[in-house]
Amino acid sequence: MSSPPSAPDSDDREGGTAFLPRFDDKGLLTAIAIDSHSKEVLMVAFMNAEALARSRETGLAHFYSRSRRAQWLKGETSGHFLRIEEIRVDCDQDALVMYVRPDGPACHTGATSCFYRRLNGDVLERVGS
Repeated sequence: MSSPPSAPDSDDREGGTAFLPRFDDKGLLTAIAIDSHSKEVLMVAFMNAEALARSRETGLAHFYSRSRRAQWLKGETSGHFLRIEEIRVDCDQDALVMYVRPDGPACHTGATSCFYRRLNGDVLERVGS
């Protein structure tokens, strides 16, 4: 009789070749979208297992909304899809960086990136487009 498979350990996650995503206690991992051409950080969101699977299947970024408790396809209503060119996984597999080709602004405000303000003292200043 064989023993049940053991849970992946840190050596498996950090040094192995198997994709073993480590979701948090809410079933989420952090996903960062970066423009593959400009290298600008476009947005940070969360994925659950379903969003990750849909993203990998379709090549379009899918996320999980914590506030709405629902899946969402980036660009579904705006037409501003994020087309995934490459996914990188951090050392302990609890965060992803997706190099994407955006079909338009990434931010719901219409800004190219969700990171369109910088902190100067206690004041936010708009930067970029």
